[in-house]
Amino acid sequence: MKSLLCAVGAALIALSTIVGSADASVVIAGTRVVFPAANGEVTVRLNNDGSQPALVEAWIDSGDPASTPDTANVPFLITPPLVRMNAGKGQSLRIVYTGQPLPKDRESLFWLNVLEIPPKPTAKPGEEQNTLQFAVRSRLKLFFRPPNLADEPNAAARQVTWKVVADGNGYALEVHNPTPYYITFSKLSLSVDNVSHMPGNGMVAPLSTLHLPVKDLARAPAAGTVVDYTTINDFGAATTYKGAISP
Repeated sequence: MKSLLCAVGAALIALSTIVGSADASVVIAGTRVVFPAANGEVTVRLNNDGSQPALVEAWIDSGDPASTPDTANVPFLITPPLVRMNAGKGQSLRIVYTGQPLPKDRESLFWLNVLEIPPKPTAKPGEEQNTLQFAVRSRLKLFFRPPNLADEPNAAARQVTWKVVADGNGYALEVHNPTPYYITFSKLSLSVDNVSHMPGNGMVAPLSTLHLPVKDLARAPAAGTVVDYTTINDFGAATTYKGAISP
């Protein structure tokens, strides 16, 4: 039965990817999940804001968007993994860490998947039913946070450093993260010769460097050139900072 549901879910995901987007009735509280390792478990709240019941399947993967509950191999359990949610009702997902070893000096990143499968519509007597249904999958970052990490997560974004380096025929912006926390950028802006360059956004892993090509940047900016950047915190809120290009 589980394999059948997984196959149906995978097929519906593929349809929704090909045809377009669909509105989800099941809403997840929050835009990310922070899992303090010391707690051993966290709870994620779901609410069905639609007018019909929905079947919801949940699983966690380690970074593969094509994962299914059968293929994902992570040190977590979700209860319940499959649940029927009536219209207007809520449901809590309990995520438990199974204890398999993970790095103790930095965060680890996983992804929470919530797949909503709507009920099959019923045709009126004498009418033929022709419909195209969509399964909607939401995919949220799950940050597993070991205890006693250096610094505080709210201070991490202020500690990044910036450089501009040669990148083929152009230049790229490099941001180094010396902290044990993941830092997510929702907006980046670099102003050179009164022209604003937008390298895009991204996420830099703990103790790592993120490389972002800068389109149409004719020369490397001088040391001290301002970088405006916006990051997303544990609660999904955006905060804007100013940095400077290092020599």
